Amino acid sequence: METLKILGERLQQLRKEQGLKQKDMAEILDVTLRHYQRMEQGNVNIPTLTLCALADRFGVTTDYLLGRSEDRGGPPAP
Repeated sequence: METLKILGERLQQLRKEQGLKQKDMAEILDVTLRHYQRMEQGNVNIPTLTLCALADRFGVTTDYLLGRSEDRGGPPAP
């Protein structure tokens, strides 16, 4: 599914921009490292609440994460 691939690529890009490791993101989301790695690989569908938490964490819109928009928008990242 193309949307999951885009989501994974954007998660990886945003994580790296903030100098975070995959392990850091797994802890933030309270998931296993392997599960987070699968998210970045585009191999797992994520719950809506997790998508919203990621958008808030990175200060972008859910549409940006899903590849529906190129405009990052959203509130500033913490």
